[in-house]
Amino acid sequence: MRWAPDARGRLQGAAFELFSEQGYSATTVPQITARAGLTTRTFFRYFADKREVIFGGDEIPQRAAQLINEAPDGLEPMEVIRLVLHRVATEQFEGQREQTAAVRAIIHANDSLRDRDARKRDDLVRAARAAFIERGEEPLSATVVAELGILIFQVALDEWAIDEESRSMTGVIDAVMTLLAGVSP
Repeated sequence: MRWAPDARGRLQGAAFELFSEQGYSATTVPQITARAGLTTRTFFRYFADKREVIFGGDEIPQRAAQLINEAPDGLEPMEVIRLVLHRVATEQFEGQREQTAAVRAIIHANDSLRDRDARKRDDLVRAARAAFIERGEEPLSATVVAELGILIFQVALDEWAIDEESRSMTGVIDAVMTLLAGVSP
């Protein structure tokens, strides 16, 4: 089975199964690799540690910055946020509600994972801020827009993961943005 394709995906699947079955803290890397039918060495080829199975490396902030930079010129910053969040929702999350809910529950139940989630959020804000500055936004405006974008994403992700109405994630993003627009002065 070691030769089978998608080692990274198999490792993630095995990890999420084990995290759900026995908890994050009780799960070891050797258990993950055994479940995936791979070696521990293979695990460390893809992930620095078991937290990275959940959070990934730098690819998420880099992807966010890329999407912001690729947005059409002339869009208002919040429209760029909407466009980017819709694309991320469609590409990364639609069809993954149960797994997303399980992962969010694992994160919320573990102090060290909540800390890591906050650090990853900060990395995302910094990458988005830099991308908005590159698009010509003033630093203060870029900071506010980046913070709002990540806040919208986090709230929408958590809401969508537990949404019993089965709305699309893009629909939840739009609802959060509408709510935010109604709250702002």
